[in-house]
Amino acid sequence: MNIPENLKYTQDHEWIRIEGDIAVVGVTDFAQGELGDVVFVEIETEGETLDKGETFGTVEAVKTVSDLFMPIGGEVAELNEALADDPELVNKDPYGEGWMIKIKIADPSELDDLLSPGDYKKMIEA
Repeated sequence: MNIPENLKYTQDHEWIRIEGDIAVVGVTDFAQGELGDVVFVEIETEGETLDKGETFGTVEAVKTVSDLFMPIGGEVAELNEALADDPELVNKDPYGEGWMIKIKIADPSELDDLLSPGDYKKMIEA
């Protein structure tokens, strides 16, 4: 299982990468494996400011539909347009081309509540 060391993680199986005042967000390798083949990603919150824990979209796989939750609060500054035509990117490259949204960080202190790679690994192995 791939758990990159340069990312932070949530208990909802999302990863977050900090790039200045922007956070790039996607689902983890573990999550995409549990979901199975992703067939549709719906994100209609671009331009909205959402609180930590609020739903920013959904991901639909062959066997289920799952909500996507904001790992931190902020404005949904950008969404990955490539997922509209190629939702399988979430399966093929969850930490790269399969990213979902970019958030303009509202409160950097919320980053302290995220899981380290080691803590995320312990959680999914429990």
